[in-house]
Amino acid sequence: MTFDELGLAQPLLRAIREQGYDTPTPIQQQAIPAVLAGGDLLAGAQTGTGKTAGFTLPLLHRLASSHPVKDSKGRWAIRALILTPTRELAAQVEESVRNYGKHLKLSSMVMFGGVGMGPQIDRLKRGVDILVATPGRLLDHHQQGTLDLSRVEFFVLDEADRMLDMGFVHDIKKVLAVLPKQKQSLLFSATFSDEIKALAERLLNQPRVIEVARRNTTAETIAQRIITVGREKKKDLLIHLIQSQDWHQVLVFTRMKHGANRLCEHLNKAGISAMAIHGNKSQGARTKALADFKSGELCVLVATDIAARGIDIDQLPHVINYELPNVPEDYVHRIGRTGRAGAQGEALSLVCMDEEGFLADIEKLIKRSIPRETVAGFEAPASERAEPIQIGRRTLNGGARGGGSQPGNGRGGRPGGAAGAPRAAGHPAGGAGQPRPAGNRGGQGAGGARPAARPASRPAAAGQRPGGAGGSGRGGSSGRGH
Repeated sequence: MTFDELGLAQPLLRAIREQGYDTPTPIQQQAIPAVLAGGDLLAGAQTGTGKTAGFTLPLLHRLASSHPVKDSKGRWAIRALILTPTRELAAQVEESVRNYGKHLKLSSMVMFGGVGMGPQIDRLKRGVDILVATPGRLLDHHQQGTLDLSRVEFFVLDEADRMLDMGFVHDIKKVLAVLPKQKQSLLFSATFSDEIKALAERLLNQPRVIEVARRNTTAETIAQRIITVGREKKKDLLIHLIQSQDWHQVLVFTRMKHGANRLCEHLNKAGISAMAIHGNKSQGARTKALADFKSGELCVLVATDIAARGIDIDQLPHVINYELPNVPEDYVHRIGRTGRAGAQGEALSLVCMDEEGFLADIEKLIKRSIPRETVAGFEAPASERAEPIQIGRRTLNGGARGGGSQPGNGRGGRPGGAAGAPRAAGHPAGGAGQPRPAGNRGGQGAGGARPAARPASRPAAAGQRPGGAGGSGRGGSSGRGH
């Protein structure tokens, strides 16, 4: 099947060809006709599947074939609202809207917190067809009367599972309360949990349901491996791998923000250009780090789980788990930054003995054993054994340390959807995805300290108008935690 067979308008097909794509991904083959038909949609699609183009293309088609309207203040009204959990994902989605809609007379903007509201208010006054926003900043504008959502015809809730995971459920309900009852609604999620089903029941009207990827699966295009290492040797091993393998674009995950900063300092001292991206970084610093990493000027981008959402890089070759996540579902999301849309990628995890429990949980989740190896000179010393931990009458030895077998180490993390998809020829970008979120979960640095238990609750985390250029309200996430 080609895009020409999906019924999209010629200006969209032209933009798709200019992006170098000709073959839709499975989610696009199913979602585009469903959205064009006009009904509501509940779509299950994990990150890297091409979901962003799956809703932006038909949404642009439908908007282009209808007439613009005025809002209560006489401005060109917002006709489509796309809600995302993070600032980086919002920016990536709006970029896709502009790329695919560049031959259409439609305007778009992105709105999020972490930046001033003034430029966003000025942009809204000029009229916007498509608004991509994070929940907190959207509600801030609505409460101040600078935003009119009464003429919204299309509503997209992207990465709904991550929205709930970040504590945005109440904000979502507030947004739904101010939207028109009559509209076409699309909900995209990597998982169909009970919470997602309840949200879909509230939002969607007799939706078509499509699902293209099973929950908690890892792409076959990703080569996964483990290097077991002494806990004090991780930094030096990472430097050795980058230099000896001549890697030039490496995304590295840590659990904690301060750990990301320390690792960057170590890499830079070794002559390897590195920057960290996490919730404590300013929007300007995050934008620069992403831009330099995408352009190849920056060799290593060190990210926490929350902040990594929205990283959309063509053919990203290497993802390194410097520290394993203490929520196993996050492993699936992390390594999903590579191996996108059919491209090959490598996911390497540096695992010390304290993390064996985390690794066991991950392998149980993905239903496969990940190959292990060592690198000469970086093995764990014989003396490095996690001392037994006494919890009540139970004694947890070695590998159980920090793992899911400990009482109270609940589950609930979910692989995200969005986001940032390195693209293979033939497939439009799957969506922005994934900085994920500040406030990395759990945690420990490279040292031997016991990882902290996961908190019981998660932190809440430009186009054209006919005859004129549209502005862009570039900025950050909702400003509520991330």
